[in-house]
Formats: sequence, structure tokens, C-alpha cells
Amino acid sequence: MSEPVMGGKAARKVVLLATLSLLVGIALSTPALAVSDTGAAALPAIASPKAANSLMIDVSHAGKRLVAVGDRGHILYSDDQGASWTQAKVPTRQLLTAVFFVDDKQGWAVGHDAQILATTDAGATWTEQFQDRAREAPLLDVWFKDASNGFAVGAYGALMETTDGGKQWDDVSDRLDNEDQYHLNAIAYVKDAGLFIVGEQGSLFRSGDDGQTWEKLEGPYEGSLFGVIGTAQPRTLLVYGLRGNLFRSTDFGNTWAPVALNAVRGALEFGLSGATLLDDGSLVVVGHGGSVVVSHDDGQTFSVFNRPDRISLSAVTAAGNGNLILVGQGGVRVATPTGAKPVKQ
Repeated sequence: MSEPVMGGKAARKVVLLATLSLLVGIALSTPALAVSDTGAAALPAIASPKAANSLMIDVSHAGKRLVAVGDRGHILYSDDQGASWTQAKVPTRQLLTAVFFVDDKQGWAVGHDAQILATTDAGATWTEQFQDRAREAPLLDVWFKDASNGFAVGAYGALMETTDGGKQWDDVSDRLDNEDQYHLNAIAYVKDAGLFIVGEQGSLFRSGDDGQTWEKLEGPYEGSLFGVIGTAQPRTLLVYGLRGNLFRSTDFGNTWAPVALNAVRGALEFGLSGATLLDDGSLVVVGHGGSVVVSHDDGQTFSVFNRPDRISLSAVTAAGNGNLILVGQGGVRVATPTGAKPVKQ
């Protein structure tokens, strides 16, 4: 996918919709991808027995509990390592794009209409902390340092900050040197270094002071970067995006090296959209075409597995029993450590 320079908000909205569709591999015509649907924002999510099979975008841990977020305001949680899922009480029907827990109880989710939701009971019930329908754009990721201090990033260069656990959210987008208002797709912490943001047109920003000041970096790639993850090693991170592009830095983004991803039939060319760091230091990255790539050497090399169902994946985390939880098209799935479907006993 090429990314021409766009002029005007309407044209940029097309790029944003394309970015969202690439994250989950679905058509632009899908109603859930409308950038703004004020009616959906004002209504609570509908309880559905099929929620676990609907489009899910992100998954995280609240202690041992698994929590996934996605289409139509659906938030699900599992206390049995993904074997079964319960639908949470959520005050919106908008698409939710990311979820983050700072401990086993407190978490935040973000999505369309610049919505920010919060929970204090491990994801069972949620309340709205912030929304701005006038933005006509989603927030795409959220990260918290502790129960008080956090950031959310999103479309058109949005950078939101709270210092009181979300009682108040402030727009601090002007801290970034982002005159073109490139979409910001992900934010993550890098061990012994600081915060890192990636986005549209290969945008890279880093902060060594908990997000108070940011430095714009020259990146290794001019296409959109959908994700960033710190590894178990100090100052080491991976960024990833379109067409299987994956890059590794060991100096907090000063220099970069491409990481080859070779599948059975050649180089992987599917977009990559989500990643997780496992307790043993292994890294797992997922993406389109059912791609699951795994590294046991701090991201220097990866094995590549493409699931036979070829369903696009948007995020991954550990199940807690050695397996993986994959989310994307078709909802939540349990997989083996390689990404394969577990064999039923």
C-alpha cells in the first residue's frame, strides 16, 4: 500500500480508514470502521452470545485475567486462560482499539470518538472518562506508568495525558514535532530508556523523561508503522508495520537494523499489527494472513508460522498456561506457542 501525501482532512480520513482496515484485514465498507457514529457512542454495548466471535482488536492481562476489546464496544474477560469468555458492561457501542492494565484491577481502553474508558474491577465494568466527538477520529493506543500517569495516542497526531488516573485528560499534542499531524498508532515503554511512539509515514518519537519532552527521529522506513515493543534487554525495541517490515534497535532508536522474516514460500509480506513480550523474554508478533512470528533471541531472528485459516490477527498475549491468546477477525483464539491451533485431548 502506497501512502501519498494527503492534503485536507477528508483525504487524511481515507488514509486513517485504510490504516484501521489494515490492522485487522477487513474491508473499508465495514460499518464498524466509521470514524464517527455519535449514536453508537451514546448507547451501552449490547450483550451478545456471539461477542467472543466478533472482531477484537487488542488483548491484555489484568493480573491472571485476560481482557479483550473490539467491535461495537465489546469487552470480554476470561478467568480460565481463554477457554471461555464473559462480556463486560460497557457504556459505548463504538469500536475500541486498545486496552492497558497497570495492575490486576485498574485499566483503560480507548477507541473511536476519542473515547477513553476506565475500569477498577479488572475489566468487569467500565465507565467513560473522556470523549471528543468533534475530533471525528479514534484514539489508537494507551499506556500508563502507574495508576495516576498515562498517555493515549491516536489519529491526526493526538497525544493525550492524565496525571490523576483519568479524572482529567489534557491534549498535549504540541509536545511532538508533528506539523503534518501524522496518525500515531502505538506507544510503548522501552526498558531503561523511556517511551516510544510510532505512526503514519514511518513517524518515530521518543521521550526519556516520562513523556514531558519528545524527540523526533529519522526512521528506517517511510511506510506506516503499526506497533512498537520493548524487549527484555535495555534500550532495545522493535517497530513493525506494512508488508512484513520489522526493524530492531539496541540504542533506543539511534540506529536500526531490518529483521528478515522468511516463511516457507519466501519473505513474509503480510502487514504486522501487534506484539507481546513473554515472561521468558520471547517475543511474538502477529499480523495479516494468520501470521505469527516468534523470537527467542531478543528479536534478532524469528520463526514464521502462517495459520491455515489465514484469518488476520491484530494482537497477541500469553494465555498463562504456555499457550497464546490471539485476537482479530473472528474474535479470540487459543493457540500453541508457535501460533498453531491446539490439539484437543
